[in-house]
Amino acid sequence: MNSLTVVLAPGPVHYLVCALLVCVAVAAHRSQRARQLALLLASWLFYVGWGAGFLSVLIASSVMNYLFGAALKRHVTAGRLWLGVAMNIALLGFFKYASAPLAGEPGLGFLHELVRPIGMSFWTLQALSYLFDIYKEEELDPSLLEFCLYMAFWPTVLTGPISRLPTLLPQFRQRIGPSLDDLSVGASRVLQGLFMKMVLAEILAAGWRPGAGVNAGFDRINGNLGGLDVWFLAIGFGFQLFFDFAGYSHIVIGAARLIGIQLDENFDRPYLSPTPAAFWTRWHMSLSSWIRDYVFLQLASLRRGRSWVYFSLLLSMVVVGLWHNASATFIVWGAYHGLLLVAHRIGQQVKRSLRYQLPQSLGLTLSWASTFLLVSFGWLFFRTQTLAQAIEMSRAVFAPGSYSDLSMPLTFYAVTSAIVMGYAMYHAGEALLARWRVANAPDGLHAVAIELMDFVLARRWWWLAPAMVVVALFVGLAIGDLKPAAPATPFMYTLF
Repeated sequence: MNSLTVVLAPGPVHYLVCALLVCVAVAAHRSQRARQLALLLASWLFYVGWGAGFLSVLIASSVMNYLFGAALKRHVTAGRLWLGVAMNIALLGFFKYASAPLAGEPGLGFLHELVRPIGMSFWTLQALSYLFDIYKEEELDPSLLEFCLYMAFWPTVLTGPISRLPTLLPQFRQRIGPSLDDLSVGASRVLQGLFMKMVLAEILAAGWRPGAGVNAGFDRINGNLGGLDVWFLAIGFGFQLFFDFAGYSHIVIGAARLIGIQLDENFDRPYLSPTPAAFWTRWHMSLSSWIRDYVFLQLASLRRGRSWVYFSLLLSMVVVGLWHNASATFIVWGAYHGLLLVAHRIGQQVKRSLRYQLPQSLGLTLSWASTFLLVSFGWLFFRTQTLAQAIEMSRAVFAPGSYSDLSMPLTFYAVTSAIVMGYAMYHAGEALLARWRVANAPDGLHAVAIELMDFVLARRWWWLAPAMVVVALFVGLAIGDLKPAAPATPFMYTLF
């Protein structure tokens, strides 16, 4: 095993030293450089815990892109830009794709021994956005220290959100120190993320007992899965991925907020999206906005005509699939969403040409339901290992006779339904409370009630998360013989 595969299990001392360095950065009010250096050392210490050789790759990429940016600022040319882009893609491709098995065979020679540095897909996009912004002649003047901190910032280095230098650089240069609001919001976000990731995602993945979760269901692909099984697995996996990734994003955003730094949001109720286009403005927002700004808009501007815009949409989503992994399933998944976005645009044009329009509430409901089902169906390509498996599960969906066959334990359907319905009821309750607040004038008892409601809602994760855990435990005990299964796999997006 070479140095790039040596993973050091982060221990208590590792985290303690990292925390102390962050505290030094917060306390060092007078020296901007000292704050930044302490944060950078904490970030590097945090990252090296996942791989001794990984940190060297991160530092090399940081220095390389800083030098490319400096050269580009001296003389802005397309040649220098694309050389920098090519170097980043080559570095990412070497670790992410060249060492991957091909057609079931190990990688060539020593390549199969390499392990991609964790988070490389995320911080490579951050580096590329810096080069693109320099090419557009944006005023960015980071020092080498500041740029290395931007690339390695400990809350985002593993799994994003994919940040941009114009957002972080001004904050790195300000006096770092959390306000009371930062502490309250940050702690609440961390608690919310822990509940989503460690409770909801784990329950969906592993089930209440072995063999009753999403992971076990996808292991049965070669068995006799019925149409209802496939839909529950697709929807269950979609929510598992959402709770896992959005939960981690909450933790990251909350952790940064605890030291007074605000990161961009990554999720915004994606499963309430009424259209595929709206879904991609709410799901993995930092990636979708990056693809929009640096891929789609650049491609669409090359030529005129709707057909070229449609092709640019399709190609951009294929890039999204490739970013996850260079496998047939992810390419098809990206192309599938590209086709959904194209179909949505064509549908909007057809809709505007029609004289008859459905009632707004009915049209919105049908639009949301179709978007939810189409997005959920697409998760089959994201989760299965091969296209053959995805096709086999798709056949069950389009075979009416298979819906009478139930292959999973009954608790799988019950738990999945309860979590999905609970998610819907939670957001419905939020919307009703918001409408009630607007409908009641803030005077007398109404003013007191509104202030109390705002106070409770602003801190809802202090009481809602523990309450839902207690309810889940009581439900498990009430069913009788159910015992929580083993923990699910670690954070899923570290695979990408």
